[in-house]
Amino acid sequence: MPPKKRHSGPTQSKGVKPSAESASPDKKESPELSLKKHRDKDAEFVALCKSLHVTDSVCDRAWTLWKTVQESMDEVADSQKRLWGACLFVTVTDMDVACFTLTQVLKAVNLNVKQFMALVRKLDVNLDTISTKVNSALTRLEKKYDVTLAIYERFEKSCKKIFALVAEGKERETMRSCWTMFLLAKGRVLQMEDDLVISFQLLLCTLELFIKRCSPDLLQPLYKSSISKVQSPPTRTSRRNQSKAKSRPPEPEMDVQLLETLCKENECNTEEVKNVYQTSFSAFLDSLDLSRSPDFPQVNDLDQQYEEHYLKSRDIDGRLFFDGDETVLVPKVEISQGERTPKKNLPDEDAVLIPPQTPIRAAMTSIQQLRGDLISSGDQPSTNLDTYFKNCTVDPTQDVLKRLETLEQAFSQRFGQAVGPRCVVLGKQRFTLGVRLYYKVMEEMLKSEEKRLSVQNFSKLLNDSTFHTSLLACALEVVMATYGESSFKAGGYNHGGGGGGGVGVDPVETDVCFPWILDVFKLSAFDFYKVIESFIKAEPTLSKDIIKHLETCENLIMERIAWRTGSPLFELLKQEHEGGAAEQVETPASFSQPLQHNHTAADLYLSPVRPGHRVLPPDSPATASSQASSQVLTQPAQTPRQPKSNSLSLFYKKLYRLAYTRLKILCSYLLPSHPELEPIIWTLFQHTLQHEYELIRDRHLDQLMMSAMYAICKVKSVDLRFKTIVTAYKNMPNTNQETFKHVLISEGHYDSIIVFYNQVFMQKLKTNILQYASTRPPTLSPIPQMPRSPYKFPNSPLRVPGSNNVYISPLKSPRMSPGIMTPRSRMLVSIGESFGLSSRFQKINQMVNSSDRSFKRTLDLGSAPKPLKRLRFDVDGQDEADGSKSGGESTLIQKLAEMSSTRSRMQEQKMKEDAEARKE
Repeated sequence: MPPKKRHSGPTQSKGVKPSAESASPDKKESPELSLKKHRDKDAEFVALCKSLHVTDSVCDRAWTLWKTVQESMDEVADSQKRLWGACLFVTVTDMDVACFTLTQVLKAVNLNVKQFMALVRKLDVNLDTISTKVNSALTRLEKKYDVTLAIYERFEKSCKKIFALVAEGKERETMRSCWTMFLLAKGRVLQMEDDLVISFQLLLCTLELFIKRCSPDLLQPLYKSSISKVQSPPTRTSRRNQSKAKSRPPEPEMDVQLLETLCKENECNTEEVKNVYQTSFSAFLDSLDLSRSPDFPQVNDLDQQYEEHYLKSRDIDGRLFFDGDETVLVPKVEISQGERTPKKNLPDEDAVLIPPQTPIRAAMTSIQQLRGDLISSGDQPSTNLDTYFKNCTVDPTQDVLKRLETLEQAFSQRFGQAVGPRCVVLGKQRFTLGVRLYYKVMEEMLKSEEKRLSVQNFSKLLNDSTFHTSLLACALEVVMATYGESSFKAGGYNHGGGGGGGVGVDPVETDVCFPWILDVFKLSAFDFYKVIESFIKAEPTLSKDIIKHLETCENLIMERIAWRTGSPLFELLKQEHEGGAAEQVETPASFSQPLQHNHTAADLYLSPVRPGHRVLPPDSPATASSQASSQVLTQPAQTPRQPKSNSLSLFYKKLYRLAYTRLKILCSYLLPSHPELEPIIWTLFQHTLQHEYELIRDRHLDQLMMSAMYAICKVKSVDLRFKTIVTAYKNMPNTNQETFKHVLISEGHYDSIIVFYNQVFMQKLKTNILQYASTRPPTLSPIPQMPRSPYKFPNSPLRVPGSNNVYISPLKSPRMSPGIMTPRSRMLVSIGESFGLSSRFQKINQMVNSSDRSFKRTLDLGSAPKPLKRLRFDVDGQDEADGSKSGGESTLIQKLAEMSSTRSRMQEQKMKEDAEARKE
């Protein structure tokens, strides 16, 4: 973190006055810009640099970046000054220097947050302008902005219900102080300031403090009556009279009755907010000497302290939300989802039935559902689960309890390190919910196994430490995803490091996104993957979003995480290949067979076992007891081999299907006129995964996919350049630019995917690749059958036959009111509850019979992206594996247009498949 400011007076955010020491990490370099050194640059650019107090080295580097960007763009659509600001932001982030805040550069170039983020990303014309470090900083800033915006919108709505309008606008002064204190509390308490749930709970704590301390004439009746009678709100006289203030009994730290009212009005769990208050907010008040004071905090003091925090974080000045400043306003085309929903043409009495869905309401509803589903689950094993434990040859109860105690300590401590030092107790709270879910799912799994195998002794499984740790990790991943703390919606998964939030902030662990939990529990990704499918099947109350989250975790494991050095996957592969040709990881002939989704966690964790049990065909599902839950391959008159691993076989089946699905998408983008190449590329790709799996060690599945595509196109004389491949790859779902910018070449050395192809992939597979150009090419690998996902969504709406716009879905829980159900457009009917006037039935009939499609919400995807003039991976402009120059700009334009068209067709096809799945 940069050093504290040395001047004592308050600094206004509009002025840029960083200290000399914080201006640059290089103390030998003068923080003042030398105008003489920059006479070769545009005078307006130098003036912008001077206004933002950048150093000479930053000015030079940003100007070099600007010249690169200028040469690469067909035309400069935005003003030069705005692009200069983006170049300066990229430069200071890459150099880790503390010159200016994000708000300061936004004001200098007259852009709002979203516009500036889009502009910075547009600089990446050569796919090497924006480093992964800059991209990570952008993602973090964007997520923090979205969270702060969502909370401010709720703050405004809440204040209208809390504060009464009075003369001279005194309520606005109170609201401003409250918002500033919340921002300061969030900055002091949380390292992970993009945590929506804890941030919102801190806001409720701050509101509680201001409500109980403000004058009664400022409050609406509901909150005036909610303040506990034990204390009376301090009047202006009592605040001025020091002797009376001292004689009054100490103010309680928390008004429980008032907090309960706030929580009820905001659909928030009261116990959780109490925990935040007692563990974090009280400590924050103590740091300001406010915990026992009856007075309001001084506005100037709050402003000064928040100013210091904001300048240190070097990101967005949160006070500007309250001011309605243009730099933080939401662009009109990005109005919140609730406002984008079509308005109902219903009578006024019905208009309030369906509140708009907001990020906070969605989070609170998800948490409410999770906690409700676990009400009946205790913190200890149930009677049924305890019976299963006691039926074991070796009772696992004590080991289970000791393991939970150890893992709770590890989890809560690491949670506190990532989220905030005062959040260890909140980590324990998350862990408690996770334990309840862990016991609940384990019991359901055992019931299912008992029914399937007709046995009650699961001693081997229940004494397997890896099984228990994996099951608990999965339960905790569900809990954290529900709380929004492990989410893939804001820029992918945790690559193992933190990543500061502001411009050049020092990296700290502020990310608990998957696979963070694996690192905390020292659990291999391959072992974790074994439990995912069984977990989903055993817990039918999981929401569709959570199921998709776990499916994404599974895909990430297969794409990259399971291939890290030290993974047990490599030892299993070694054993399989040493077993001889009959022990292939997956029989190619089985690709066209359906993927059997009846493997259970018991099958996978107890596999393989010693040979000597009943032999099963190579592709039969393992349905034997837990003592024979593996497939054993034996042949007459041969030395018995080790049995084939169920876990490895299923892993490779899923891996092949994932790999082929991604390849098919990329081929549809790039090779629609060469459909004959897809099976050839797949054959090389599949061969690499099966026989040259060392190539994927510490790398990504998609790196092999893109390399295989380029190789086959090369030998088949199809003009497809790497720059075109990676441009299309960026448009695929769930991709990250690091995949093609940061590829392992040799130990500790990383470079672009082109260098990987030249120095690693081509060298290893050259002989095999050239065979595809011969008159006797290798036999094509069968295409894997593409089954529907095993993760069914039982609560998904089903379309009424014969209608295009009427759906029905089961009422998942009696706790859910129509207000928190979907759809949020037109009309919602909950059978069994009061329906209203008969005229509403007529409206339903009109909707069913109507062919008018005006009800449908449409998403304007806009025109196709403007094709890039040139894409470069290295400094000399040679971007192809053979060193040739780029020359096919018209081809690239055509490819990008085809990509846009194909993507639209794919989206339409996906909608059709989803509709068919709902029918089934």
